[in-house]
Amino acid sequence: MAPPSRRPAPEPDLLRRLREDDLEVLGRMPWASNGTFLVQLCGPDDDGSDAADGDADEGGPADDDAGEGAHPPTPVRAVYKPERGERPLWDFPPGLFKREAAAYELGVALGWHVVPPTVVRDGPLGPGSLQLFVDADFEQHYFTLQEEEAHRHDFQAICAFDVLANNTDRKSGHCLLGQDGAIWAIDNGLCFAAEYKLRTVIWDFGGQPIPTDLLDDLSALQSRGLPPELTALLDAEEAEAVVERMDRLVDRGRFPQDGSGRRYPWPLV
Repeated sequence: MAPPSRRPAPEPDLLRRLREDDLEVLGRMPWASNGTFLVQLCGPDDDGSDAADGDADEGGPADDDAGEGAHPPTPVRAVYKPERGERPLWDFPPGLFKREAAAYELGVALGWHVVPPTVVRDGPLGPGSLQLFVDADFEQHYFTLQEEEAHRHDFQAICAFDVLANNTDRKSGHCLLGQDGAIWAIDNGLCFAAEYKLRTVIWDFGGQPIPTDLLDDLSALQSRGLPPELTALLDAEEAEAVVERMDRLVDRGRFPQDGSGRRYPWPLV
């Protein structure tokens, strides 16, 4: 498997569907502290109606794909987090859904794509974030996978990503083993505070060199600067803090260490 810094970008049509398709709410996600809903994307082709109407209107045969034995499109599910479902926090302003999308944009800017495709859009409960649902083995998480060499590079990328994003809540269960064998970083709403607030379970790489390919990607973003798709979701102080953290990571070339032993989220999983 390619390292996360070489994962392919999502298909443009998937991002378009996340932004434009109607949403059918399937249910509320259990154990979420904020309003979090599993939804299904409902595009015009999902019931095959377009295929049936297309050439038939011209008097000609319908598209072969719409004929007998054709397979319906694979349903696309996503996780919808509306702003109105957010509980007020003393240390973060309202609008955590924008930070979910900012985390995705940071992953795109680095070329790592460790966060599932995420957009900001309106939905059944108003504006919020919509993130592609990861079909994962939910029995697995960071603590069960951390010693497997196959996942080491993914976790190193997420570790560097969390330092850069200043993730305040990287629990073990926020690292999902997808059906594609990759580790995906979800639940990124508590990120990007200007004040240093890093809390994570991923301290195993502390003091170790950042892999060369990840450091090269950090250096490349440092040279280009943050893209407008990211900075539009943050305030000026928060964006400046991302740049400062990136400068420190590149300058030191090593993962940070937690000398206090207190920078862990709760609960851990």
